[in-house]
Amino acid sequence: MLYVGIDLGTSAVKLLLMDETGKIHKIVSKEYDLFFPHPGWSEQKPEDWYSQSMAGLKELLSECDKSKVAGISFGGQMHGLVILDKDDNVIRPAILWNDGRTTEETDYLNNVIGKDKLSEYTANIAFTGFTAPKILWVKNKEPENFARIEKIMLPKDYLAYKLSGVHCTDVSDASGMLLFDVKNRCWSKEMMEICDVKESQLAKIFESYEVVGNIKPEIAAELGVSENVKIVAGAGDNAAAAVGTGTVGDGRCNISLGTSGTIFISSKSFGVDSNNALHSFAHADGSYHLMGCMLSAASCNKWWMEDIIDTTDFAGEQKAIDKLGENHVFFLPYLMGERSPLNDPYARGTFTGITMDTTRADMTQAVLEGVAFALRDSFEVAKSLGIKIERTKICGGGAKSPLWKKMIANILGIKVDVIESEEGPGYGGAMLAAVACGEFASVEEAAEKLVKVIDTVEPDAELTAKYEARYQQFKQIYPALKPVFKALA
Repeated sequence: MLYVGIDLGTSAVKLLLMDETGKIHKIVSKEYDLFFPHPGWSEQKPEDWYSQSMAGLKELLSECDKSKVAGISFGGQMHGLVILDKDDNVIRPAILWNDGRTTEETDYLNNVIGKDKLSEYTANIAFTGFTAPKILWVKNKEPENFARIEKIMLPKDYLAYKLSGVHCTDVSDASGMLLFDVKNRCWSKEMMEICDVKESQLAKIFESYEVVGNIKPEIAAELGVSENVKIVAGAGDNAAAAVGTGTVGDGRCNISLGTSGTIFISSKSFGVDSNNALHSFAHADGSYHLMGCMLSAASCNKWWMEDIIDTTDFAGEQKAIDKLGENHVFFLPYLMGERSPLNDPYARGTFTGITMDTTRADMTQAVLEGVAFALRDSFEVAKSLGIKIERTKICGGGAKSPLWKKMIANILGIKVDVIESEEGPGYGGAMLAAVACGEFASVEEAAEKLVKVIDTVEPDAELTAKYEARYQQFKQIYPALKPVFKALA
């Protein structure tokens, strides 16, 4: 049988067709626009997600035996606010995960309601990118739109609704809304009261590997597939990527180098760090995970390459980098503010240590290292909880760079396992569809049978020591500049 994984990203939707052996038959990508109406704002049109996904599905399935398509599932950008009216029409453009407009609402939740209460209700505190502050922003700034809200949805769930007719979400994506009781896997009554929303306005909750319904007959006809095709809940992009890299069960780790960057640690048991520096979410495998998320990762490199030095030859630029652990230039990768573990929307990107002999290669190297250093910040929080991590999987666009993988192995001092498929969220989505359709008994069984490690990047003791010294220097930069960032804002 054939299974479709739809990865609804920030810049494009990527669709993947997989069979029951895990073989990828085809990948299609369709881009859409990203809008910045004001500095720090970030929006997209849900209608664009759907139209491009449908175009992508038609192309993806154009050459296969469509009668074998059994299920469709998702990995998707998290935290985005999609609001629908009584006719299920989109009320306003979606406010995305990397949108920073909700500083006042976030401060209200953390400081007036209180971080302790938020953590008790949801296992997390408020971040500007989370969904609940966005709901409060609409209530405060666009009351006419707030009054029209009939359904509150997340980005990938809008696609699932359009394909199935069911207003649904899954536990992993819902965990990032600050409306979800993560420990008990249900909506938080206290948070609904705080945000002035009714449970009827929220989607029905599913486990990531559960069927939400069949594909709509008219959609099946348009795509040329059976009306029995199952639409499966899917997961937030990081949980889906974790499934796609086999980061399920207890104590596994995955690093994702996409637009954002994450360090993801799966766990059989529920847990929260004392400062809520890491997110504590429900996992797509039926258990839990801890996650550190930085807002700008591979997007930092893309910005540097394309917007600043005007090149698309990413690999070519990296060839000139040959002195690892010795760079005198540092880069803070906070181009959109920062989430884990800083929780500072005012943080900004900076280069530090530039001199007359600084080269273009030094600057490029600093960008790559800065992202790795920032990932280590979250890694250190996990270590402080007594979690011992000796190796990690890796995925995302940045994972295609051998140099970046080497930096991460040595900056974190752990082994980096490279898997056969680097299509994390899309592959994970297809795996979840296969589980839901009965191809595998569990998500863990699917991961065990389908995810294959093909290479391991080992840390080098000498280079790790050099990077340890550099990391200790890097750690001093943000605290020194934090008051400056706030003053500039």
